Amino acid sequence: MDASSVADQLRVEIASDVDVVQARQHGRELAAGAGFSTGDQTVIAAAISEVARNILMYAKRGEISLGVVANGDQQGVVIVARDQGPGIPDVSRALQDGYSTSGGLGLGLPGARRLMDDFDIASVVGQGTTVTMRKWRRLPS
Repeated sequence: MDASSVADQLRVEIASDVDVVQARQHGRELAAGAGFSTGDQTVIAAAISEVARNILMYAKRGEISLGVVANGDQQGVVIVARDQGPGIPDVSRALQDGYSTSGGLGLGLPGARRLMDDFDIASVVGQGTTVTMRKWRRLPS
């Protein structure tokens, strides 16, 4: 995780809608514990929901890891969503608003990217996808 260090990590298996709700809740609780505002907690939960739903829709199962990170005078939450699904053939296209291979609105990945401060996606067709997202807040001085 480059210059940031990760404290405890919590893993949530994603295989059903109940798991998506659980991942959202854990993300909200983690963000609250890290001092994020209620608004930021909601944003983080929404981003988790988007990537978790993508896992269900395309890969059927996967995992979301949640953790608190520190980088200099910032503290943040890191979310890593992993699956071993079909992968994304064209990542840049998948990040465009309105692009969907499932008939949806095509707002999931682009929406999650807009909600978070850092967003990275690595995908290999036939092997799976990993999305890493971070939301930062300045530490009080």
